[in-house]
Amino acid sequence: MNKRYGMSIDIDKCTGCGACVLACAVENNVPPLPKANDRRGITWMRVYKIDNGEEYPERRSAFVPMLCQQCGVETPCAHVCPQQAVELDPATGIVGQMAERCLGCRYCMAACPYHARYFNWWDPSWPAGMEKTLNPDVAPRMRGVVEKCNFCHGRWHRAKERAAAAGQKDIRPEDYVPACVEACPTGAIRFGDLNDPSSEVAAARRDPASFRLLEKLGTDTKIYYHSKRDWVRQIANAPHPGGSPGGKENIRG
Repeated sequence: MNKRYGMSIDIDKCTGCGACVLACAVENNVPPLPKANDRRGITWMRVYKIDNGEEYPERRSAFVPMLCQQCGVETPCAHVCPQQAVELDPATGIVGQMAERCLGCRYCMAACPYHARYFNWWDPSWPAGMEKTLNPDVAPRMRGVVEKCNFCHGRWHRAKERAAAAGQKDIRPEDYVPACVEACPTGAIRFGDLNDPSSEVAAARRDPASFRLLEKLGTDTKIYYHSKRDWVRQIANAPHPGGSPGGKENIRG
């Protein structure tokens, strides 16, 4: 049976530390961009700060890690790409981005309801000596293409290699864990096969406190958020990720 990889993110556990953002950048060779600003930076994962819009002492805040939501039906970015640079893998459910095909038109960025895609404005470069720390399993992307989260595809390939070396057909769940999941100090992010009823993410999906962003679009996203707070769950229908019921948004990452 095909896999359907997804995530469960517990907003009530997230402290907004940004460890997931940093781990993602290191794992996937996202270069530091000293000239970047909020509109031209690259980060496969962002942490949005939201609040309930109340005044002190009723004011409450929460942090929402945001990454590609891995749409499974009518994937908006794939539908608008003229180069077929975006592909939904039926074997894993992962929406992949092929930099070699991308022509940089940015139609996919305009189509993404979650603002989870980023354009490379500059050639990738690192401070002297830092290039020795790059992950050899992930190719840096060139200037003029779009990139996004792919559930650490390099780690998936390594897990496949381990399985093949052991004579196994399927990879072991513990061999394929994205960097953000591994780095989260509170265990707020969980990863696994949504088609496996025994997996943590499948169990979390069934929890009444779980929700998906903009579910009314019908794109069948594979990122499930969780919160016991009603005002936090209201962001599921916000006009854009990071929007709060009554307050302003802040962005990290």
